[in-house]
Amino acid sequence: MGFGRRIGDTFRVPGRGFRRALAVLVVLLMAAATGSAVALSAPSLVSDLGLSSQRQADAQLPAPVPVLGPLATAAPLPTSMGLSGVLDPLARSSALGEFAGVVVDPASADTLWQRSPERSLVPGSTSKLLTAAAALLSLNPTERLYTKVVAGPTPDTVILVGGGDPTLTALPEGQDSVYPVPSRLDELVTEVRKAVPGRIRTVLVDTSRYTGPTLAQGWQPADVPGGYVAPIVPLMLDGGREDPSLQDGPRVTQPALTAGRALAEELGASTVDEGVAVPGATVLGSVASAPISDLVEHLMRTSDNVLAEALAREVAIVRGGDPSFTGAAAQVLAALSQAGFDPSGAVMVDGSGLSTADRVPARLLGALLATAAAPAQGARDTQFLRPILTGLPVAGGDGTLDSRFGTSNSDDGRGVVRAKTGTLTGVSSLAGVVTNADGRLLVFALISNGESPATVRPRLDTIAAALSRCGCR
Repeated sequence: MGFGRRIGDTFRVPGRGFRRALAVLVVLLMAAATGSAVALSAPSLVSDLGLSSQRQADAQLPAPVPVLGPLATAAPLPTSMGLSGVLDPLARSSALGEFAGVVVDPASADTLWQRSPERSLVPGSTSKLLTAAAALLSLNPTERLYTKVVAGPTPDTVILVGGGDPTLTALPEGQDSVYPVPSRLDELVTEVRKAVPGRIRTVLVDTSRYTGPTLAQGWQPADVPGGYVAPIVPLMLDGGREDPSLQDGPRVTQPALTAGRALAEELGASTVDEGVAVPGATVLGSVASAPISDLVEHLMRTSDNVLAEALAREVAIVRGGDPSFTGAAAQVLAALSQAGFDPSGAVMVDGSGLSTADRVPARLLGALLATAAAPAQGARDTQFLRPILTGLPVAGGDGTLDSRFGTSNSDDGRGVVRAKTGTLTGVSSLAGVVTNADGRLLVFALISNGESPATVRPRLDTIAAALSRCGCR
């Protein structure tokens, strides 16, 4: 099986209509929760229209009916026979190429349906589930990634030290990059100017936090200008994007030096070069990313490759491994194994799934999601992995699923399916959660290799939507 130029997951910001509908839904839910919000506001509304008391009474709005609510704890469980009757005809299609899939009940962790669950296939970006889980299990979810400026070897030299935060932006406060609540270069500049009263002539950039090659095995040379990834270093602006507002816009080839030049311009320095800060150097300024749990949610929603690679290296660092592609991949799998997951059959050469050399069994994806979606019973893994679930894109709503589930066979999955996508040339995958017709939450993981995503992705959507339509008993 050959794999050529990748296609890549896409992400679009939800439209105004979707945001308006979401706002109305939130208001209704708040009203249902309080039992009074809408009822109290209705009389003032009709009074403002000049209606009589009787007409005001007639015009009272009915009590709002909650659209969303907790799942029934006693919702019936699908049977393996029922699921097979619905899914087998869809999964047998030769159009899926090499195919593997599982359906798991997260409440019991029982596998209810499976097809070649141990087959290791190229996962695409669904392998980000492994990186995200390892990050949440290894790092403090409230911890942040720091970029700092320290004193250099001379009074007129400062060193910009990369701390693994790819969300750092040169955009001023009030302008949004692709990352929510990014760290700001302007804040660093302000702190450094306060700390250094004299002129700064030289800015050095320190990327010593990471080691090894900056591009992974199995990545294509066109991936950087194509906007899928940047060379992986611990210092960059906006994930290395030339345009900080474009999720998949072209990337710069020297992210660290680009960040250094941006700082030098703000400080009035004329020279930018590479360097390494001495241990214990005086800190002149520091800014921090959003918390790790927020970064994971963003990673799930947008399938950001650079952010995935940064988190994989941070896992390696905290576990005492080498912060390179090889060391990060090894430590991600080791973290999962230590937490009780079985990573056998998984082969990872990067943290993002951009490499065609990665292999993951559907069984492992299902196990990770089942733990993240399991009922809260005090289990550490369930609590720590929850941001994976909350970050999953909504079918037809946001993230990499905003334009999916639009066919007649898959439309029922819109708003009901939440899943991580994966797309490379000849690779399509979908792994997430769905609520079935009986109100039972199910986990699914589907991987296809060897066929065009244009053909396969609608079929994977149809399988997930079929789970939402049936009780499968």
